[in-house]
Amino acid sequence: MLDKYRNELEALLKKVDGYGEVRLEHREWLSIRVKNNVVEVFSRKVDMGGFVRVLLYGHGWGVATFNDLDKIEQAFSDARDASRIIIPDEPIRVVASEPVDAKVETIMEDPFTNHSDNQKVELALGYNEILRSGNQNIILASTGYSDTAIYKLYMNNFGVSIDHNIKYSTFSAMARAKKGDNVQQYSGSWSNRERFSDFNSLQDEIKNVRDITVKLLDAKSIKGDIYTVVLDPKLAGVFIHEAFGHLSEADFILENPQAQQMMTLGKRFGPSFLNIIDDGSVRPHLYGSIEYDDEGIKARKNYLVQNGVLVGRLHDRETASKFGEHPTGNSRAESFRNSPLVRMTNTAIERGPHSKDDIFDGISEGVYAIDAYGGQTQLENFSFSAGYGYMIRDGKPAEMVKDVVLQGNLFETLAHIEAIADDFSWARWAGMCGKGGQGVPVDVGAPHIRISDVTIGGE
Repeated sequence: MLDKYRNELEALLKKVDGYGEVRLEHREWLSIRVKNNVVEVFSRKVDMGGFVRVLLYGHGWGVATFNDLDKIEQAFSDARDASRIIIPDEPIRVVASEPVDAKVETIMEDPFTNHSDNQKVELALGYNEILRSGNQNIILASTGYSDTAIYKLYMNNFGVSIDHNIKYSTFSAMARAKKGDNVQQYSGSWSNRERFSDFNSLQDEIKNVRDITVKLLDAKSIKGDIYTVVLDPKLAGVFIHEAFGHLSEADFILENPQAQQMMTLGKRFGPSFLNIIDDGSVRPHLYGSIEYDDEGIKARKNYLVQNGVLVGRLHDRETASKFGEHPTGNSRAESFRNSPLVRMTNTAIERGPHSKDDIFDGISEGVYAIDAYGGQTQLENFSFSAGYGYMIRDGKPAEMVKDVVLQGNLFETLAHIEAIADDFSWARWAGMCGKGGQGVPVDVGAPHIRISDVTIGGE
């Protein structure tokens, strides 16, 4: 589809007196949204364009984006002109790499392209009916389906040329319930890069969204206090992504002197059984998996914390040059309209040495926090809301509680990890990570983890 531009791009890149790269992209996607058994959205879109970035010797980045692929030459000229204008305080350099000629394709056993629009609408309608049925307190049921196909050609003047053919689909469900003045809601999402037919087996997950929503109506708000807390795998994964992963992005570190002091390689951050990774190469493909990043660097497994010690950070070509390290395959852009930023892919706490069956043992009163509802971070300080939780009493989960908000200092919290279980799992959700006004697909993973002395906000 985009290969016919390869020779022209090669010739234009050779003329760049410095570093040059280009991305051409053709994107197609379908979005379906059903609310209370009514199809409110059925939208099919096509978008196409390109991105040129030039770094002339002794100058700054020059960028040009365009929608008309017949104007590639003009885009290169515009990017060169922009680079000439910028004189940085310090020279900007990028890490070079060996030539690569690769084709990347998502091979789905059961691709969504083999299924009709009517099948996809019926899928959303059928699950919407499950959400609405079985309880009179449900006042809103919302389900959504989307699929995306991305064709992308990346080239630079280091001799890197990569054709991408990427496909994925997602499904989401949200229920809202009301009893008197009490209104509660709960949601779930799932990503799929293997088989459309997997979406036909979400009945239990959809029922769980409905049932948790209804149960939250009768759940008591948790009493604010300091507890020993057990995080379920999804919440543990989101916690490490938000509270630690962003701190590991090298562009953020460079812009924040305080982060430079905190994120010193060799510093101990947790027990010897704590290992944190970011891995864009996970197979079968997760939502955040990539073969190559948007600077043509191959994705890989990157250890951020190993045996409790900070050993790595996430890089693009420029930050790797500034730190004297290697690019890690974490330069990602939302689309051809955006410059790439250092971004996570699939971020996780690895499997630990402790039995999941023993994770609650010895906790006379604690909290089992489940799922992630939202949160915020400010450097090492965090505040996260769990989707819901259960009190732990005498070593066992007891009554459901809501409004479970975890607060604290990241490094103190990591130091208070008492156990990491052996039941690792990936969330396999449809998670999007926002940064710099851009959103990219990501996934998170973890086992159950147990942490002492966690501040829980509540009543």
